[in-house]
Amino acid sequence: MNFPENLKYTKDHEWIKVEGNTATIGITDFAQHELGDIVFVDIPTVGKALNAHDTFGTVEAVKTVSDLFLPVSGTITEVNSDLEGTPESVNQDPYGKGWLVKMTVTNPSDVDALMDAVAYQALVG
Repeated sequence: MNFPENLKYTKDHEWIKVEGNTATIGITDFAQHELGDIVFVDIPTVGKALNAHDTFGTVEAVKTVSDLFLPVSGTITEVNSDLEGTPESVNQDPYGKGWLVKMTVTNPSDVDALMDAVAYQALVG
């Protein structure tokens, strides 16, 4: 299992990378492994201002559909359009080509409440 140290993590298994006031968000290696083969990603929230912990979309695997929760408050500015044709990128490269959304962070202190790699690794065992 991969736990990049430059990211922050949520108990809902999303990761976030913040650069300035822009954040990139995806699901963790642990999450994609637990879900199995991902066949569809649905994120209808571009341009919407959402609060931390709000649902911003769903990811559909062969056996289940799982909600995606925003780690921080802000506005979704971009969805990874490559996932429309290749949703399996989330399985193959969850921290790279499989990113889900980019957003503008409205409350940078939200990031401070998230887990680092060591804490997340302890959570998932």
